[in-house]
Amino acid sequence: MSKSLGRAIVGAKCPKCREGKLYSVNVLSYRKLTEVNKSCKVCAANFHPEPDFYYGAMYISYAFSVALVITSLTTINLLVDVPKFWMYMTMVVVLNIVLLPAMLRYSKVLYLYGMSRLKYRGY
Repeated sequence: MSKSLGRAIVGAKCPKCREGKLYSVNVLSYRKLTEVNKSCKVCAANFHPEPDFYYGAMYISYAFSVALVITSLTTINLLVDVPKFWMYMTMVVVLNIVLLPAMLRYSKVLYLYGMSRLKYRGY
């Protein structure tokens, strides 16, 4: 299996070895939404470098939500001649509920890859 950066991020793998899992359940699962494993089971890298480390991931999650709202509003405007307010609200609420696990978890994955000191060791 390739240890490319893109595959490791999409698979929510450890930034250091790119093999261990960041989450104990599937990334798209609604169970245990906020729980990140304490450490990597393969290389023992610490996924919690400091207390409240993942609070910064809120900014990435916010960016995901803004992108979702802009995309859904643009889509409705392109597909419907005279859109009604309930169409906007329904689409935004439903998409936020459906994509909540992915947005929340991938914001943490991206934050860990970007802000932690864990670097790929390639061993």
